[in-house]
Amino acid sequence: MENVTNNTASTSTAYQVPAQTRIGHVHLQVTDLDKALGFYCGVLGFTLMQRFGPQAAFISAGGYHHHIGLNTWNSLGGPRARKQGAGLYHTAILYATRAELAGALKQLVAADYPITGAADHGVSEAIYLDDPDGNGVELYWDRPRAEWPMTADGEVQMYTRALDLNALLAEAV
Repeated sequence: MENVTNNTASTSTAYQVPAQTRIGHVHLQVTDLDKALGFYCGVLGFTLMQRFGPQAAFISAGGYHHHIGLNTWNSLGGPRARKQGAGLYHTAILYATRAELAGALKQLVAADYPITGAADHGVSEAIYLDDPDGNGVELYWDRPRAEWPMTADGEVQMYTRALDLNALLAEAV
């Protein structure tokens, strides 16, 4: 395959990724597959779709083939994810409604799982935590677009404010 490079960043490029494009899944290297499955399936409630022995597993929500892949191919028994330097900052898991996010928070509280942060970003509300390997995880829901804060010029105006976790918990079903 020919190496194709473009060293100039251009905002005037004609091509734009199609609006309906979605990120399909994330595949994480973990140090202990059973511990990772305990978190993603046991705490967050994902379903194990397929397991490849002690080295890999695919999990999902709603019966999809997989939203998250987990493997120990290059990481079995290794160190936790680094917080400094390049790499994955967090995996974001989108809930359809605020009540569904509240249900996830209720599950975290019941499991006594540590939360590292929570924020209202105007366009969304989010809960932050780390998986057992130190990979960042964001659980969030998006407000309807009509409720997003906008500038006078029509640009999205995100912000970071404290999220009232007690008020969110009150909406859990």
